[in-house]
Amino acid sequence: MAESSSDLPPTNGENGVKPPVSYSVPMNGGNGTYSYSKNSYYQGLSSNTAKEKMDMEIFDKLDVKNLIMTVNSNTIRIADLGCATGPNTYTTMESAIRSIKQKHQTQCPNSPSNLEFQVFFNDQVMNDFNTLFVSLPEDRDYFAAGVPGSFYGRLFPESCLHFVHSSFALHWLSKLPEELRDESSPAWNKGRIHYTSAPDEVVKAYGRQFAQDIEVFLDARAKEIVSGGMMVMTMSGIAKHIPYSYIPNGMLYDFMASVLSDLANEGMIKESQVDSFNLPYYAATPEEMKEIVDKNGCFIIDSLELTNPASWLQGQLVDFPSLMKHIRASMEGHFSKHFGPKIMDDFFQRLLILHEHNSELINSRCQEKVQLFVVLRRI
Repeated sequence: MAESSSDLPPTNGENGVKPPVSYSVPMNGGNGTYSYSKNSYYQGLSSNTAKEKMDMEIFDKLDVKNLIMTVNSNTIRIADLGCATGPNTYTTMESAIRSIKQKHQTQCPNSPSNLEFQVFFNDQVMNDFNTLFVSLPEDRDYFAAGVPGSFYGRLFPESCLHFVHSSFALHWLSKLPEELRDESSPAWNKGRIHYTSAPDEVVKAYGRQFAQDIEVFLDARAKEIVSGGMMVMTMSGIAKHIPYSYIPNGMLYDFMASVLSDLANEGMIKESQVDSFNLPYYAATPEEMKEIVDKNGCFIIDSLELTNPASWLQGQLVDFPSLMKHIRASMEGHFSKHFGPKIMDDFFQRLLILHEHNSELINSRCQEKVQLFVVLRRI
């Protein structure tokens, strides 16, 4: 996952100047200690369950024979939206290709297996595409291309995609709700960095922005995906009855706000910097997602469910130092861009200590279903 807002120049958050509400922050690039390519193993484990479900949906619901006949071509075009860097994106694409081939062989047992595949890897223009393409397998059986730009808008020509995938990307908003930093607004989020533990007005502001973003996303994909084409999306989610502060992600954001408050009290950053900082991250309920898809009207919902992203733990305890590297790889850019790079080591070390001090509570809540799995087919 790396999609997070539109591309604008860096801001002077270190001097207390408010950044623009919309900005682009990719995963940490390169192959260093805190790079996403070296620290996306947990995301891969979390996506394995979704990958198995994706393969089943392709085999059960995707009419490959009809897709080929409709476009009169043996080329299947696939897009991974919010691909980031590292192995997760291409292993998922390989899995999708295998499933499509199997479905084609089942539907057309007497036809030659002459399908060709073109895979488009999409992310923000600031994503480290160089690291991604260097890491692609040399023996891949598809043609690869990069497509830079926000998926909250058109990326491809009309009716050109047969299969679209997006993993751990759509929970990142295109921009922050303006009212979060308006002192006259009931949604002013002073002292917090997220809607976790925030008043209802803050939660609703996030929810409205998410709905607007997904509407734009679906409108764009409806134009780009051929009739009968499939889209599989995995993102953060939550059950309607569970407070966000209860789940590990919510606890993480509360811990982050606590560390930033301590740093402000110690004079390492300014209080105004904390008050003007919010993470553009929203976990939707299945009910919210269904309402948005139904409103769009261009897709059939084949699957929409919450799953457990930490099922791979199977009774194991969380390795917090390793987890913190993963968190840093995926989120450091948001903090360093606003608060400056100097405090990052201290910030994440304090965050690690808070997690270790609350390890029993966190481990007890790692079996909640907080991953939203959605499969749509273009009408």
